[in-house]
Amino acid sequence: MLESHKKLEKNSVLLLIFTIVAVSIGGLVEIVPLFRLETTIEKISGMRPLTPLELAGQDIYIREGCYTCHSQQIRPLRDEVERYGHYSLAAESMYDHPFQWGSKRTGPDLARVGGKYSDEWHTAHLVQPRDVVPESIMPSYGFMLNKGADLYRIGKHMKGLRTVGVPYTDEMIANAYKDAMAQANASGDGGDITTRYGKKVNVRDFDGQPGFVSEMDALVAYLQVLGTLADIKDYKPVEAKP
Repeated sequence: MLESHKKLEKNSVLLLIFTIVAVSIGGLVEIVPLFRLETTIEKISGMRPLTPLELAGQDIYIREGCYTCHSQQIRPLRDEVERYGHYSLAAESMYDHPFQWGSKRTGPDLARVGGKYSDEWHTAHLVQPRDVVPESIMPSYGFMLNKGADLYRIGKHMKGLRTVGVPYTDEMIANAYKDAMAQANASGDGGDITTRYGKKVNVRDFDGQPGFVSEMDALVAYLQVLGTLADIKDYKPVEAKP
């Protein structure tokens, strides 16, 4: 066996051929199952696409590179489940483009951070992280309080996401700006947003500045929905067929 391997190492052409074959086989094993997503993503009740305000918050989250320190994927390991909650399911990221799984954690995982802290806590943490977490090395994002969320183009973003499978309807896209403003309105009931997106929509002023929809509103709205949609308690893993 070793003698055969020596021949492979000494012959660059033969080594190239075998490398291509090995990579091709590995690629097929990884790629082919993705053409049958219905077999790789188990259905779970409760999931919905992000509202326009939450989607704007996700855009800010990605823009600021939050994913480089905070993953959104709880691995099925005992210590992770005990710390963060139920391990992440593929269906929970089915509408994320791009997904925020990450590969490194400098800060805690945020897959189930929604509802864990108050809006005030999130705002204070983003304005000055060390006020609430003394050992934090996260930079300040206080400027978001004074910067309005870019909601005028959110409808076009939703339209683009629909082309890759996110089930946004024409009605959702047409009312994107209005729904985003309504969700951040503390004095309103959200209008028709709950009709379009379901009852699991947080409708309130997120950053403590009534009448002004800031980037802080959008980002906190996004953080507060993470991990709250899927009905984990009703989830039963599909047993692998022999």
